Amino acid sequence: MDRVPDRGAGWRANITPFLEEKGSVVFNPLNKPSDIGLEDEDSHVLKKLLKEKGNYDEFSNIMKTVRAIDLRLVDISDFLVVNLDLNTHPCGTLEEIFLANRSKKPVVVHMEQGKRHTPDWLFGTLPHSMFFSTWEEVKNYLSHIDNDTFINSEGRWRFFSDRPRQSLAHHPA
Repeated sequence: MDRVPDRGAGWRANITPFLEEKGSVVFNPLNKPSDIGLEDEDSHVLKKLLKEKGNYDEFSNIMKTVRAIDLRLVDISDFLVVNLDLNTHPCGTLEEIFLANRSKKPVVVHMEQGKRHTPDWLFGTLPHSMFFSTWEEVKNYLSHIDNDTFINSEGRWRFFSDRPRQSLAHHPA
C-alpha cells in the first residue's frame, strides 16, 4: 500500500459494495476495525516523515503494530480478495497471501497485468483457478461460489452448515 499512489483505495472501493451485497463483512486495511495499527492518511504522512528523518526505531515500532493487526485480520477472515500489481512491491500482501495459504483459506487474486503475468511462485502456492485478469472475472467467480450448488472448492472453500451449501453471506471477507 505504501508504494501505490492511492494506497489501494480505488480497487477496494470498487469491490467492497459487491462483497457487502453478498453479505460479507469486509476488512479494509485503510479502515480497520481497530484504533491501533491504523493506515489512514494521517498515519501515512507520519510514517513518510519518520522515514525521511531517519527515525527508523519509531517507524519500525509503528510498522510492527500495523503488521500485527493486518495479520490478525487475515487470521479471522474466511477468505481474501487481493490485488497484485507487478509495478509495485506488495511485501505485506504477499505475507498475507502466504499466511492465508497455510490455513488453506481461499485467496482470490486479481492480477493487474493479467493472469499470465502472475508470479511463478504463486502458481506453486495457490490453485491457479483463483487467479483472475479482470475484476469482472473475480465477481463472476465469487458469484459462482455464492450461488451455485456444485462448486469446485479447490480444497479451500469450507461451508459449515447442516445444509449442502451455504452462501457467502455467512462467510466474512
